[in-house]
Amino acid sequence: MRFPDEDTTGLTMQQLRGREGSRVRRLYAHHSQRTGVPWTKRNYKPGDAFAAGDDVNRLLSAANSALYGICHAVITGIGASPALGFVHTGSAISFILDIADLYKADYTIPLAFDLAAKGHTSERDARVALRDAIVDGHLLPRIVTDIKALLAADSQALIDRDLSGLWDDKLGIVEAGRNWDDSIFDGARYLAVIGPEPDNLPPGEPSR
Repeated sequence: MRFPDEDTTGLTMQQLRGREGSRVRRLYAHHSQRTGVPWTKRNYKPGDAFAAGDDVNRLLSAANSALYGICHAVITGIGASPALGFVHTGSAISFILDIADLYKADYTIPLAFDLAAKGHTSERDARVALRDAIVDGHLLPRIVTDIKALLAADSQALIDRDLSGLWDDKLGIVEAGRNWDDSIFDGARYLAVIGPEPDNLPPGEPSR
């Protein structure tokens, strides 16, 4: 998915990382030339998305940070593990970083250069512009579709229904969301009290 027009069959992970680095450097150079915004290198400070580098670097960091949050929400929302890394490893958000990298070329990289060219250089500028681009580009359903395509077996039909149930030793799996103990109701559907008979029933009061 990172290299849709290239044959990556047989490449090692180290070779793929090198190819990814070259791909991203070409993107930076292309958008720098397109917008006239100078570019030297990627510069960021881990843990603070808006603390280092020139304007375009800070905008990139802010937009990427917002993109990570969106990918995190989608990943956890469909029940996948944020730590399930393939390219990135050793982090609780490895899979988030893997998935977000699929969309930077279409979203955060061109957005950062466009904003810098217009002089819109605040962190809020990056977040608002990314929000609008994600809505216009329908990114959320695209992320869901891509993750399912990546994780589901090719021959396995995707299941989009609620599979929650209750285990029964005689019936197997039974429907959840209902009370299976109908015996707690009498024929008139009034709640019956289950327990020992009281010792001090009033005279004439029927036993329950």
